[in-house]
Amino acid sequence: MLEIIWAGGWLMLPILLCSILAVAICIDRMIALRPDKTVPARLLGKIQQAINGEIPVDSLTEFAKDSLLGEILMTGLGAGQRNPAVSAFEEAGALAVQKMERYLTTLGTIAVISPLLGLLGTVVGMIKVLSSVGQAGQLDSGLFVSGISEALATTALGLIVAIPALVCHRHFVRRVDEFTLTMEAAAERVKTILYRKDNSGRSSDTP
Repeated sequence: MLEIIWAGGWLMLPILLCSILAVAICIDRMIALRPDKTVPARLLGKIQQAINGEIPVDSLTEFAKDSLLGEILMTGLGAGQRNPAVSAFEEAGALAVQKMERYLTTLGTIAVISPLLGLLGTVVGMIKVLSSVGQAGQLDSGLFVSGISEALATTALGLIVAIPALVCHRHFVRRVDEFTLTMEAAAERVKTILYRKDNSGRSSDTP
């Protein structure tokens, strides 16, 4: 394998760098996009209990700060208590989506450029092979086949990097979409609860 990499020439280096970066991004996103880090199952119930006064809001701070949904709901809950308008949900939600999508553009770019770099390496290698044949004045079939195989090594490595990167990119994008829908539904539910509580409080204050 090392011989193939060295034979591929200097264009193997950016492909290898792309592979290292892709692996690092995939590991980072696998950790960051776990359900317990984004949309914990028990969080919404505890938020509803806090709104209803069953548990103190301060008790949710430690529980909510370690998840993106917790940050959104706690931000909106605080805004809802101070002001009936809960537009803070949208701002916190946009920030959460931005955090979830971090590095995904880079991963998608790696999936696109890796085979292109491999193809470029193959073209450069083919030019070298044909140039050496032209200078020799005759075709050595063994040397020609060896040169072709070395030239195709960059394309092979580029595809090896690109295919897993593309699969992981699609997977993470899908997971972000699913978590985003869950967060939007949870935020709408909390906004509805806050709205009803605010209206019931106004009704009870009205003589």
